[in-house]
Formats: sequence, C-alpha cells, structure tokens
Amino acid sequence: MQKAVFYHAGCPVCVSAEHDIIQLVGKENLDIIHLGEQQQYIDAAAAAGVKSVPALVTTNGNVLHINFGASIADVK
Repeated sequence: MQKAVFYHAGCPVCVSAEHDIIQLVGKENLDIIHLGEQQQYIDAAAAAGVKSVPALVTTNGNVLHINFGASIADVK
C-alpha cells in the first residue's frame, strides 16, 4: 500500500506540523523524510511539487503545503 510522504527540515514549524499530521493520519500511513538529514530526497520532493516544507504529498500526488518553515531552495 502506498503511503503519503511528509517532508520537513527539522525546524520548530516542521516538527509541530509532523506531530499534527501523525495524529491525523497515523504514523503507519506516512513516510517521513527529514530533508536536512536525508538530502538525497530533495530532488524527489521538488519533482513531486514540494515548494516549501513542511509539506505532505498525498497518495494521489497532491501536495499540501503546511504553514511555512523553509523553501525547498533553502533546504538545498
């Protein structure tokens, strides 16, 4: 089963959003990618349409940008 992907950069805004998303959908339904620690996923995040983090990419490919922690360019 495909999971939603939550991308973040570890900032306080991102960590708060991560906790809320886990509460909403359950950790078992998410792949959580910390782009500050897993930089090999930055290009995949950008290709999926992520413009800023925190962001949730749903199982059908929609990108939900949550608040604003950092732009994807800043994460690079």
